[in-house]
Order: sequence, then structure tokens, then C-alpha cells
Amino acid sequence: MIKVLLVDDQMLFAQSLKMTIENYAKDISVAGIASNGSEAVDMAAALSPDVVLMDVYMKKMDGIYATKLIHQRFPDMKILMLSTYGDDDNVRQALIAGASGYLLKDVSPTELLLSIRSLGSGMIQISPDVVKKLLLKKYVEDDGHKPDEPFASLVKSLTRREREIFTFLATGYQNDMIARELNLTEQTVRNYVSTIYDKLGVKDRFEIIRLANMV
Repeated sequence: MIKVLLVDDQMLFAQSLKMTIENYAKDISVAGIASNGSEAVDMAAALSPDVVLMDVYMKKMDGIYATKLIHQRFPDMKILMLSTYGDDDNVRQALIAGASGYLLKDVSPTELLLSIRSLGSGMIQISPDVVKKLLLKKYVEDDGHKPDEPFASLVKSLTRREREIFTFLATGYQNDMIARELNLTEQTVRNYVSTIYDKLGVKDRFEIIRLANMV
């Protein structure tokens, strides 16, 4: 059973989310509801949830700072941001603070539950709409846009195709999914992934996503 702590200052939303989880998932239980970041830190310590669903903007203590505190004290606890806002700075700061993902509140119940279950695999969960804005505009230069210097210096050795695959990796795509999207064989994708890892000096997809959101 996956034990979840909900953190949101809108009680109507939090109660609705609790009902959704209880109605749709037999393998996920809601251990409690915190109304702000400060309560979240205390309840995380008291309840030891497997996953914390964390809002971003709250009074007393915002979700990003609460995420930092919880991650420092309980590094194995997964924290999934669930917010109305998907702007670049919030996503970056949340992941730097230790969040394992960032979803928008308009996510479907099926997608939310799948994301909660997938956290144990180590894959960072990010809403496709957030990724599209945060990554694609930055990594695929089809409009003449030049990436900023820190990013350019980091990935200057990647070919255009490798940048495409890098973007899919940062989105959480598996090799077979990338192969279908780009009309390539899985073996070809595996070869590209291995080359990307070597060029960027990373060892797994977790580091790819961290890198993509910290530069």
C-alpha cells in the first residue's frame, strides 16, 4: 500500500483529491491532509508517508521550501508537486529542492495515480505541458532560437537528433516510446542514449532530467 500525504491550502480541492484517490485506487491510501508547508513538514515526520503531494503557493510556508526541508530530513520520501502554475522557475526550484516530479492540477485521475505509482521506479514525473514549455523551446532550435550560454556550453557536442532524444529522455519517455515518436528502431535509440550519456557525463535518466531543469 502506498501511503500519501496531501498538502494544499484549498480544502475543497484537497478533500476532492482524497476522494478521487480512494475511489480510483485500492493500492494508495491518504494518510492525512496538511493545509500549508509548515504542517506538511510536521505531518511528514509524524506519518512517514511514501509520497507527498505538494502544492506550491501556500501561506505560512510555500511548497518549495517545505519540499526542501522534507527532502533534507527524509531523502527517501518522494515529493510530487501538484500546482496550477507550471512556470519555469517553479519547476526548476522544486526539482532542485528535491521534488520527484511536477504535475499540473488539471492532470487526469488516471495520470495522477500512474505518476504516484511510478515514483518508486526513480523516474521523475513532469506534466507534458510543463515539459513542452520548459524543454522543447530550449532544446530544439526549429525557430532560430539560441539557447542560453550555460546550456549551450553543456550540450554543444550533441547533434540535432541527440538533442531531440535528450528532450524525450528529460520528459520521462522510455526507449520504445522514443522509437515510435521518431520512427526509429529501439536499438538505434539505445545507441543514441548511450552516446548522450557519454557526452554529458551522466549515468541514468534521473540525472538527465535533473540536468535539464537545473541549467
